[in-house]
Amino acid sequence: MISGAGSGRVEVAVIPGAGPVRRVGERGTVRLRPGGGEEPARYAPEWLRLREAADAGARSVELLDPLRIRLANRPGRGGGLVVHDLGCGTGSMGRWLAHRLDGPQHWVLHDRDPYLLHFAAVGAPRAAADGSRVTVETRRGDVARLTPDALTGAGLVTASALLDVLTRDEVDALAAACAGAGCPALLTLSVAGRVEATPAHPLDAEITAAFNDHQRRTGLLGPDAVTAACEAFAAHGVTVQVRPSPWRLGPVQPDLTAQWLRGWVGAAVEQRPELAERAQTYLAARLASLAAGELRVVVHHSDLLALPRPSGGTS
Repeated sequence: MISGAGSGRVEVAVIPGAGPVRRVGERGTVRLRPGGGEEPARYAPEWLRLREAADAGARSVELLDPLRIRLANRPGRGGGLVVHDLGCGTGSMGRWLAHRLDGPQHWVLHDRDPYLLHFAAVGAPRAAADGSRVTVETRRGDVARLTPDALTGAGLVTASALLDVLTRDEVDALAAACAGAGCPALLTLSVAGRVEATPAHPLDAEITAAFNDHQRRTGLLGPDAVTAACEAFAAHGVTVQVRPSPWRLGPVQPDLTAQWLRGWVGAAVEQRPELAERAQTYLAARLASLAAGELRVVVHHSDLLALPRPSGGTS
């Protein structure tokens, strides 16, 4: 367990399912590979609820106008928009996006955790920007193979915090599927590998580097994900736009900031155990600064919009 600053000691530990970390061998909620048995969920609902407001405030609204233009001109748009949300968690992407798009929508929510799918279905939006009906369905399980055929009828693919927990091959498969189906993809909140904390601390850069290395364990892309995705989509002739989507943390979100700090430092220590003693002191100082209302943190993410050439077979 992790103790608070008031207990006199602050343990540094990875918090499985409760922070921006994963244990070796854990995967994202959606995988683009065959095989594999049941695995524990990557995220706890409590963590997803805690971060939802920060996610909503961070996502880039600049990407919405080009997305709306593409959706308005897609073939077969009269039948409504079908959205596949990969690794939907508790459904925060739908709650953010559905009421920003016009017209009837049907969201297909994918996750391997039935508990999260329950929350996603219960909390799903019911109306689009123009009052049109929004409906949802849930699909449990890993995505073993994502092909253009799997996206038949889809008008949009969405995901949040997914690209950085994929491998290069998986991102290539996602890009190929979207390009083959002529289906746009809005992929938000991928870690960028940069953290800016005020006031600065001498250990900031070392913790950041260790955390980034932790994100790349077991062949995952981590902070290299957006670059890899841009390359993968471009190889299929897909136009890509990238915009920043930073979390801005501090005293206004004390619970989220504290939980993020513990997970961030814990992952760094798991990657580099020799940091443990200094990281213990660092985390205690950062939590004390947060409690005093002094700490501000910018956690950089990137949003990506991929716009393939429209396909006549995709609605």
